[in-house]
Amino acid sequence: MDYRDHVFLIVAENLSFSKAAEELFISQPAVSKHIKELESKLSSALFERIGNKVYLTKAGKMTYGYLKKIMQQYEELNFELGRMNDTYKGTLRIGASSTISQYIIPKVIAAFHKRYPKIELFLLNGNSFEIEKKLLENKIEVALVENDSSQIDIKYVDFLDDEIVAVTGTQSAYSKLKSISLTDFQQIPIVLREKGSGTLEVIQKQLVKNKIKFENLNILIHLGSTEAIKNFLCDFDGIALISEKAIEKELLLKQITKISIKGISFQRKFRIAFRQGQESLSSRLFADFLSKYNL
Repeated sequence: MDYRDHVFLIVAENLSFSKAAEELFISQPAVSKHIKELESKLSSALFERIGNKVYLTKAGKMTYGYLKKIMQQYEELNFELGRMNDTYKGTLRIGASSTISQYIIPKVIAAFHKRYPKIELFLLNGNSFEIEKKLLENKIEVALVENDSSQIDIKYVDFLDDEIVAVTGTQSAYSKLKSISLTDFQQIPIVLREKGSGTLEVIQKQLVKNKIKFENLNILIHLGSTEAIKNFLCDFDGIALISEKAIEKELLLKQITKISIKGISFQRKFRIAFRQGQESLSSRLFADFLSKYNL
């Protein structure tokens, strides 16, 4: 691919000349120059400005679609040539939801890089909703999510079991309890993840199955990460619902106490996600490696 094509793809995916310049480590005027040259070559305007925002024109959307396919074909060519010599070259952009990116995937990526050092890896994180959006926008090749819902344009494959558990700080009034009733569960102050997180979605669905209204919970606050919730528990006289995979160290150090809730549990699957019919060779290689990894 021509470098101007690459610049165009970065601008199109960011819808920002300044962000593209930062990502490419070139000046904004240089980005504009490359885009103007490409527009001249194609005899078409690729972007339009409306106020302070940049949008793709109809020609720009068509160009993006074709160039993205060409880029993927180049990547697959490099991958196949590498596979012939057992060197596996290429690029892989992975998106992972918060819990997976913090507690599950780093060691897998390290092992994958050791096995395939010539595959350049990028990891983006966010909540499950944000990661699926990036997948559908073609900003990543593979997503690792923790939600229960499924989108029609995405293919999902389970790779790990998880349980969302109730926990409290060791200084909390509830730390001496081994279990609580469903009535207690609805009355004790609780901290939860933010809207859009896979953890919160699983909790809400399980509550519906058990005929418990979400608004009946005594929710004190929603926080944007599991780490924030764990830190919040240090001075919080209440409970939280978070992934069991996220508290292994704290349980070992006795900084957090786990409490069972009688009559309800929050089981879920961590899943690998691909765009339907658009699995790249490198993403399939990674998915296979992840599925066989001893987590």
